Amino acid sequence: MALRQLRKAHVHQAVEGHKPSEMTLLICLARKSRSAEEGLKVSEISRLLGITPPTVTQLINSLEAKDMVERQPDPSDRRVVRIRLTEQGRVITRKAREHMDASLNKLVEYLGEEESTLLADLLLKVHEFIENNPRPDLDRLQMNGDEKLD
Repeated sequence: MALRQLRKAHVHQAVEGHKPSEMTLLICLARKSRSAEEGLKVSEISRLLGITPPTVTQLINSLEAKDMVERQPDPSDRRVVRIRLTEQGRVITRKAREHMDASLNKLVEYLGEEESTLLADLLLKVHEFIENNPRPDLDRLQMNGDEKLD
């Protein structure tokens, strides 16, 4: 229940009118692009974020309309399109990172050193558990007959 409440609180936080999913994509681009000019392919973003390419494309369309990202042809293969941050995208990503750092510093201050260390250790264990116990593929689960009642 605590994890659900934490996720619910996070989902409702937006940075300057940008949805959390948009911010996640912007931060992914900022962190994973080898250079500001190169950007990432949609398939790379999809793999890194664990979401489908059509979902990534919808997010890119939304961010492109807000002048946060741009599509650029790959110089070595004109069939490939790379997504990169615009200057405005870099500014908002920098602000989001500063906001996250300040929030984490406040949390550490609130919890104290001992509880912060305990929380970090527990979160690492939770991450390990999730990595070792992936969610089931709901499309592959066997039907049990109850689906007719829905």
